[in-house]
Amino acid sequence: MNVASGYTEVFKKEYGDEDFDPVTTAQDRTEQIIEELLLLARSGQLIDEPATVSLSDLVDRCWSNVETERAHLGVVDTAQIVADPNRLQHLFENRFRNAVEHGGSDVTVRVGRLKDGFYTDDEGPGIPGEDREPVVQDGYTTKREGTGFGLVIVSQIAKVHGWELRVTEGIDGGARFEITGVDFAPSAKADTAA
Repeated sequence: MNVASGYTEVFKKEYGDEDFDPVTTAQDRTEQIIEELLLLARSGQLIDEPATVSLSDLVDRCWSNVETERAHLGVVDTAQIVADPNRLQHLFENRFRNAVEHGGSDVTVRVGRLKDGFYTDDEGPGIPGEDREPVVQDGYTTKREGTGFGLVIVSQIAKVHGWELRVTEGIDGGARFEITGVDFAPSAKADTAA
């Protein structure tokens, strides 16, 4: 890809940018697929050293890493959970990216705590009941330019932590992803479910 991108840049300078737009688009798409496949491969590896992670701090950092346009984030509750910080970051980034892609540039996304886990909830169009299981399987996408890996990565990261993932309807009819079986840091046990 690096060699192809280098040659494309040389040809763009010599022949003009617009002639190479389809090539640049294809290269960008290929790089995206490669990055997601590498992330998918890494996300399934065993977790050696989990750490205590501040859910609200991590969520804020993940939100700033994703192109969210005019979307809004609300952290309903917070917790200290035991997880692999890097993989948890990928889980949230993929979930946020998915919410914006399907819910629109001004969608509102909420993150909160459950008795034994956490959830993300959005105000997008939601996921029909018959698609809630397939949506986290390899290659499932409703967008022509989609790779079908984003929510698979979310599912795999949850699974490698020993967590359960459930896709359901959100508070406002959007999509809600509930992750349970999460270990909280000793002083952060939740007393009630959200």
